[in-house]
Amino acid sequence: MRNLRGLTRALNESGKYVFKPPQHAIDYLIPLYGLLLNEGVVGLAIAQRLSQRLPTKTTFLVERHAQAGEELSSRNSEVIHSGLYYPPESLKTRLCLRGRDMMYRRCQTYSIPYKQVGKLVVAKESQMDYIRNLHSKSLKLRWPSHSLREPSLKADGRGQLALPTELLDKSRAHDMEPDLSENVVGALWCPLTGIVDSHSFMESLEKDIIDSENAELVYSTRVVRVDPYTRSTPTQIPDLNGVEDGWVVQVATGDKDQSDALLARTLINASGLSSTLILNALLPEAARIPMYFARGSYAAYNGPGIANNSHLIYPCPHTGPDKHAFQHLGTHLTLDLHGQVRFGPDIEWIKPPSSQDASSYAHPEDEADFWNKLLTPDESRLTEMYEAITDYLPGISLAGLRPDYCGMRPKLVPPWGGFQDFLFRTDFPTNGKSSRNPMLSLLGIESPGLTSSLAIAEHVVDDVLCSRYGHH
Repeated sequence: MRNLRGLTRALNESGKYVFKPPQHAIDYLIPLYGLLLNEGVVGLAIAQRLSQRLPTKTTFLVERHAQAGEELSSRNSEVIHSGLYYPPESLKTRLCLRGRDMMYRRCQTYSIPYKQVGKLVVAKESQMDYIRNLHSKSLKLRWPSHSLREPSLKADGRGQLALPTELLDKSRAHDMEPDLSENVVGALWCPLTGIVDSHSFMESLEKDIIDSENAELVYSTRVVRVDPYTRSTPTQIPDLNGVEDGWVVQVATGDKDQSDALLARTLINASGLSSTLILNALLPEAARIPMYFARGSYAAYNGPGIANNSHLIYPCPHTGPDKHAFQHLGTHLTLDLHGQVRFGPDIEWIKPPSSQDASSYAHPEDEADFWNKLLTPDESRLTEMYEAITDYLPGISLAGLRPDYCGMRPKLVPPWGGFQDFLFRTDFPTNGKSSRNPMLSLLGIESPGLTSSLAIAEHVVDDVLCSRYGHH
């Protein structure tokens, strides 16, 4: 894996689209260039937050598919994560904790189907120190404040822990999940973990956007070129002369090659697997940011060995050279809202096409979508998944597993790269940083992106745009 190559393609690398003067201006544009659940729901959450927080501003969310979540919206375990695994002061932990509670409140308010089923992280004798450390960390976690720039709170005013967990001995773990292996000698109980109908959740955000005064969802439209704009940029459009700094964004609708240009005063690049594609178009080639790709396969299950299951079950992740196992949490058991069991995801690092294979693409930037061809589930992963699962649930049968779906995760670091937090990067249309209208790129938004989505939107809109750059 040490020779794994990151992809550094850039939008419009072929130069197919030449600069066009914009025809009109909007306040915020959010492109979803290649949709997976995390980017789709995060983009929707930001657009929804903008429509509520800044209702007089114009917001366009540009989605290249016919509807939000079409491509990869179901390629996720749909788990509401508790915020257990990541470093305490990381954005992943803080946004997951806040986003978790925001999501539960929204589900209750809008009657979005969900269940707080809880999770067991199960351990063999050699893994007990791992779950003890997780338990100790969970008891020390502080409640994130409304603003991530303010000190975190120790409690919510009622003395409740931000992340309550409980260490269980072998007897109690097996009482909760009788089908566990005899080798499981303990478990960490996380009662705040849940599952959610992500489609209904996204639809509730869409409805808020559609019902708002100045926000729009623009479907079947893709971003094909981005250029910085300053007051001195000639536009040949009188109404735009002298307008504040921003970004000229070209979009193409459907299969048409012809593009239209508009001026986005602020560009919010929340495009997941394609987030670096847009950003790299504005960076010198030597400074481009590579993207790595990890595929996760899920298997549906119908068979023996899980008759008594009622919670999510996670094994301890690999605790070898990468003792924190940030790249993969193990092939775990999840439930859907109908009680159906699936296992996954596993992890398979994907190599981008070789230079010879890449030459088959009509335009270099098209290579960034190579992963679209790798989403068909097959039986090739089942045996390895079965071996991992039977380590903690020995009664399941290989015959009961069947391929269900695959998902792709955007990684900013390779397998040996260690922990990578959510990254919020700002770039400006001028060399200085005096502009109020940056391009804000959300990078590495993988799990727990769904759980964190509402908190990410709050952070982007309230902390960054309103507090830092004075948007109102």
